[in-house]
Amino acid sequence: MAEVNGNNNVLVVRKPCFDLPTGCPQCLSSYIYLRFAQFPFNLDFHLNYPDSDQIPYLEVGEDYVAYNNDKEGMIKCLKRDVGLADLDSGLLSIPDWISVKAMLTTWVADALSYELWVGFEEGSSSPVHTIYYSDLPWPIRKVLFWKKAHWIKQKHGITNENAVLKKEEIYRRANSAYEALSKHLGQQNYLFENRPSSLDAIFLAHGLVVLQALPESSVLRAKFSEHANLVRYVEHCKTELLGAAPPPSSGPQVHTYASSSASRSRSSSKPKSKPKREKTQEEKTFKRRSKYFVIAQMVAVVVFITLMTEVELEVDDGDGGYGYND
Repeated sequence: MAEVNGNNNVLVVRKPCFDLPTGCPQCLSSYIYLRFAQFPFNLDFHLNYPDSDQIPYLEVGEDYVAYNNDKEGMIKCLKRDVGLADLDSGLLSIPDWISVKAMLTTWVADALSYELWVGFEEGSSSPVHTIYYSDLPWPIRKVLFWKKAHWIKQKHGITNENAVLKKEEIYRRANSAYEALSKHLGQQNYLFENRPSSLDAIFLAHGLVVLQALPESSVLRAKFSEHANLVRYVEHCKTELLGAAPPPSSGPQVHTYASSSASRSRSSSKPKSKPKREKTQEEKTFKRRSKYFVIAQMVAVVVFITLMTEVELEVDDGDGGYGYND
């Protein structure tokens, strides 16, 4: 089992924004879980690779790294390898556990992804530009945004012909999930047995992004805000976990949130240098990827321009499909 030393543990996430330690819902969920588990760590930011599925990841000491895309996931690996507290102990057998988890990981998560990448695609006002892409050159931002929006449309089977119906379906499911979660939560501070769990980490991350990153005109924000106890739930945990955090800065200075977690900015294209040690295969792969990132994305720009030209021609002919301008 890897040795745990709070000074040497580093959680690497997307950059801070919207008065949150990180604007990425998945990164924020990991951050909240570790805070709930009272696991000591410092916070570091990776400003590149917005499409990497390895982020978030946690460096423990000098010889252990748990990545988000590990087979069992970052949190499960940490439970097994470094003794991270299991917040779900004794909760998995509760009848509502499976249904609540299903709602959070499907209807709720899908609605947020849809609104972030599809609901704002006609303009540049989507919060994803701030969360993921603002530090990248414009052509690369455009390509990566389009790729993600295209993938989400494919996932939900969205075409030009059924776009309105699919939108209504996604928001209807999200609203049903919010109603069920509101009823389940009641006046408790947490979803199960009035103590934090992994599902609280997921839902709180969702709620914080919805309430703080989405604009007031957001459909999802409006539906979430209809449930006063859900808003209270998020605000209570925000105060407990984040405290009166200063607004994050884009500079490389240290930011301190209401914990022992100091944060730094990892603005270079490579992971921070560490004392010499034998690198894992995952780290070698990550480093190789960083080396060719710019070249790969420039190729993607060319592909993007080619695809967009073809899509525009198809739209002019009246065909369906997944054009950028739906």
